[in-house]
Amino acid sequence: MNSTEQFCISLLRDCKTLKNVKQIHAHACKTGLAADPFFAGNLLLHCAVSISDALDYARHLFLHTPNPDVFMYNTLIRGFSNSDSPQKSLITYSEMRRESTAPPDSFSFAFILKAAANLKSLRVGFQLHCQALAYGLDTHLFVGTTLISMYAECGCVGSAQKVFEEMFEPNVVAWNAVVTACFRCDDVKGAEKMFERMPFRNVMSWNVMLAGYTKAGELILSKKLFHEMPMKDDVSWSTMIVGFAHSGFFEEAFGFFRELRRVGVKPNEVSLTGVLSACAQAGAYEFGKILHGYIEKAGLVWISSVNNALLDTYSKCGNV
Repeated sequence: MNSTEQFCISLLRDCKTLKNVKQIHAHACKTGLAADPFFAGNLLLHCAVSISDALDYARHLFLHTPNPDVFMYNTLIRGFSNSDSPQKSLITYSEMRRESTAPPDSFSFAFILKAAANLKSLRVGFQLHCQALAYGLDTHLFVGTTLISMYAECGCVGSAQKVFEEMFEPNVVAWNAVVTACFRCDDVKGAEKMFERMPFRNVMSWNVMLAGYTKAGELILSKKLFHEMPMKDDVSWSTMIVGFAHSGFFEEAFGFFRELRRVGVKPNEVSLTGVLSACAQAGAYEFGKILHGYIEKAGLVWISSVNNALLDTYSKCGNV
């Protein structure tokens, strides 16, 4: 990598707007760097994934790239799969199968299955599963985990569990995915069985159970599990605060927030907005004032969601 390429890649990493991307691209075109596959791939990736309004520009870059490789196809599929137009992922994937000399890889299927999940299209998801089988990629951990999530989004918990059971050595991410799938399909008992079977758990595993219980309205079970957790992070606390607040148990939500502060965990954006929402719903003006003081002292007023929650609390408590 020469000094010009290093300089442009460095600029690209710090680039936050489409306007700046276009300036870097113009410079690359003048210097001939735009024709370099490594730079072109990085430019495409940045536009497709890192900048919210640059996806159409990424498509423009892609169309003007002679003989795009699998990485470039995957990048565009990934960008569209997470966008408001996931069907464009399917179009790009079809183009890759028709025009690329290289076959789809595990990343291709993981990204395109995400698009099928976002479209909630079981038909498309099943077709992609069959193609993954044909390419021998269905048992790949990355692909298998995405298949589990896709079937769950389409409401087919049985298919999600079948994919999981056929995985050779599922890792903790796959275990967490199948537990999430059970909850996604309202199968609380199934989630509990899978959780009990887990040979190893990380804090995410416990948080998946907490989130599943609270969303299912199983607050007693979530509270019991929370106290059994060998480790807790800010997500664990915010899950309990928001879960109890949304279910109308405001005193319990306040209690979790007090305990969070007592044990020295720094509240995150979600826990703060959750407890402020509880204040607003319960009309707890004094507690809201205490929170306001803490937020100002901690320098968190700049977070727009926290600020909006503060305004909502004061307005609903009759103190505009």
